[in-house]
Amino acid sequence: MSALSRPTQRLSLQCLGAVTLSTLCAALPLGAQAADNYPSKPIKLIVPFAAGGSTDIVARVLAEGMRSTLGQPVVVDNRGGAGGLIGTEAVAQAPADGYTVGMATVSTMTINPLLYTRAQGLGAKLLPVANLVTMPSVWMAHPKMGVNNFPDFLAKIRAQPGAFSAGVPGVGTLGHLMLAAFNDTMKTDIQIVPYRGNGPALNDALAGQVQVMTDQLPSALPQIKGGKLIPVALSATARSPDLPNVPTFKELGYDDLNALGISWFGIVVPKNTPAATVKKLQDAAVKAAHLPDVQKRLQALGAQATDMDQSKFPAQIAADIQRNKAQLDKAGIQPE
Repeated sequence: MSALSRPTQRLSLQCLGAVTLSTLCAALPLGAQAADNYPSKPIKLIVPFAAGGSTDIVARVLAEGMRSTLGQPVVVDNRGGAGGLIGTEAVAQAPADGYTVGMATVSTMTINPLLYTRAQGLGAKLLPVANLVTMPSVWMAHPKMGVNNFPDFLAKIRAQPGAFSAGVPGVGTLGHLMLAAFNDTMKTDIQIVPYRGNGPALNDALAGQVQVMTDQLPSALPQIKGGKLIPVALSATARSPDLPNVPTFKELGYDDLNALGISWFGIVVPKNTPAATVKKLQDAAVKAAHLPDVQKRLQALGAQATDMDQSKFPAQIAADIQRNKAQLDKAGIQPE
């Protein structure tokens, strides 16, 4: 190699290094710019249940609010099936760019991983963003039981062990855990009858085939207002304006039963979604849940926006998993 070529080679390498460095430097602002520009297109909100249920209704209310706070359409995409597994898996497998968001519930995040081997490890692929809405559940008795309040209901159940049955949406569901926990706490013997979903259970409760039913307040209210089922207690943060004379389990002195029956609805994203994007999404979602119009629509459902510290959402999920595992173990329910 000539003396002339060596400096030329060094110069070429220096130029190449300069070009590479300048390329990297140019790329860095673009990456930051991508987070700054989020969202720049519509967002898909996957609901892991069929249209028309509580999760879907809440999701659509939130989606309208988030359209306002994010400045982009939020399109609800129902992916029902397998108890919420199909939709939750779809979120976990989506690109981690903030444009696929999933609705998260007590069932999908804290019961399914304990109930189905297919769901084990699914939570590790998801990043909790925000717990946005809580919804109470109500305990109801068929009119033929002849009770109109909780003391009479409890007295009748205790006086006739095994004489009354309750319908639940399936083995290991939140409804099942609520009934099992009630029996354990109250030392009662309500017979638990699993159905394939909430609809069939409610139909048999209305017909008097089962005498006890728990349900989320929005879907229960029409039956209560029609006099077809009698409300005796609520799992709720406070009494419902629609049922001012019905006490919460907390008022009755049963904090654990109260907490178990309160459903929550939040959002999750794929695990590796950039932190800046997650923060923007979290802030916008929390703001959306507290918009006056959104709050009004939630209250009409018997639900309310949460005011929790969102940094505690992952810890809440972990605590609920531990609580629900204890309930499933007591009931002898194994993963399938």
